[in-house]
Amino acid sequence: MQKILTDYFRPLLVIYFSLDLTLKDVVASAELGVEKHLELGKQFLAQGQLNDALHHYDEAIRGDPLNYLSYFKRATVYLAIGRAKSALPDLNKVIQLKPDFKQAKMERGNILLKLGKLTDALDDFESLAAIGHPDGQSQLEVARPIVTFMEEARHLVENNNYDEAIPLLTDIIEKCPWSVEMRELRARCYEYTGDFHSAILDLRPTTKLVSDNTAAHLKISHLHYHLGEAEESLREIRECLRLDPDHQLCYPHYKKVKKLQKQLKGGEDLKNEQRFEEAIEKFQAALTTESSIYHYKLTSYVKICECYSKLNMFDETLEWCGKAIEMDQHNADALCARAEAYITQEMFEEAIHDYQTAKDSDHHPQKVDDGLNRAQKLLKQSQKRDYYKILGVKRTASKQEITKAYRKLAKEWHPDRHSGADKEKAEKKFVDIAAAKEVLTDPEKREKFDNGEDPLDPEEQHGPNPFNPFGAGQGFTFKFHFG
Repeated sequence: MQKILTDYFRPLLVIYFSLDLTLKDVVASAELGVEKHLELGKQFLAQGQLNDALHHYDEAIRGDPLNYLSYFKRATVYLAIGRAKSALPDLNKVIQLKPDFKQAKMERGNILLKLGKLTDALDDFESLAAIGHPDGQSQLEVARPIVTFMEEARHLVENNNYDEAIPLLTDIIEKCPWSVEMRELRARCYEYTGDFHSAILDLRPTTKLVSDNTAAHLKISHLHYHLGEAEESLREIRECLRLDPDHQLCYPHYKKVKKLQKQLKGGEDLKNEQRFEEAIEKFQAALTTESSIYHYKLTSYVKICECYSKLNMFDETLEWCGKAIEMDQHNADALCARAEAYITQEMFEEAIHDYQTAKDSDHHPQKVDDGLNRAQKLLKQSQKRDYYKILGVKRTASKQEITKAYRKLAKEWHPDRHSGADKEKAEKKFVDIAAAKEVLTDPEKREKFDNGEDPLDPEEQHGPNPFNPFGAGQGFTFKFHFG
């Protein structure tokens, strides 16, 4: 029997002791006193410790839920920390408990005005103006015209008069900065006029003003995407999925942006590793994923153009650089890549033209100035002695190809194989062939020459000619053996 009684009362004892603990907490708070909580809240508010102030006002309201001052002071803290929507219920409660509290009604009217809730705001201002409150009358004069302005703005947007609507909406938002409807309307205007950044700035506050605002996060993500800002687009769409993991519109967009970003980044990494063929494949895949948005198309065209230029594939370079330049005629990267391709074909005037076009843009990288200077030097150099032409090799020729060409020409033009009038011509030709081999098989000298400087030109080197295969002022006799 004792066991049965114990088992019966045990749940009641648990409830009792739980209630006892709760009652102790209430008693402890009551012992501190509502007035003390209000005083501490005031002190913390004055010190800027808003969370602590909020805690004590919460306790004061818990201790005395009919004290209108506690609600008013908590509303003041909410306003100080930017939580106007949280302050509104407290102000409603204040006015319910003390209908003649003018300051609370003024604060509520101002919040309603900022939220764009003009009908309710006007009710508060009119009631204050009716009893001669000066601020109520002045705010009434501010709020009344906004009702008309809002109707006019809606009409302009509905009729696609976006340019006219924007300044009107700007005036309204200055008075109603928390109006979700007006910000969304202006964002729509900005979007249709191509000012996506301003549209984003208008939509971002609405993600805070409206709880679980997945539509705003999705729209902001789309705007970033159209601007070519894939990282920002991903960040925003993840916020949408955080609120609703199965969102029917956010999830497909997330998958597409993530895939595109992975392709572009993968292509860039491969390009930096000089794995140009693989990089081209990645960028072409990105074009398949997104073939209509300007930024991503242009980026892919430019990157493919640069890769083909590095591979010394002239026709392909011209094709892809041409696509990029058609989209952006002053694109420095595409123009520089095509200019480099022209240089490999010794089309120096065409290279100079591309570099000059790139330089005509307001902001261009240093490589444009460097490339233009180099192309101009190469053009001038080509009008003198061109070692590549002397050996009959391309500018992209390997050392092995250069050596092979030298041996063939040296054998053909060796002075020992010529006589009479031809011997003098052969001697000059042989000197040029030997000089070409000297420069193009020496990495340092070849680099100088490729940059438009002849390392064997005494005028450019500011000294005696460093190359003379026969010795200064000496005769020579060639012995050439064809073994």
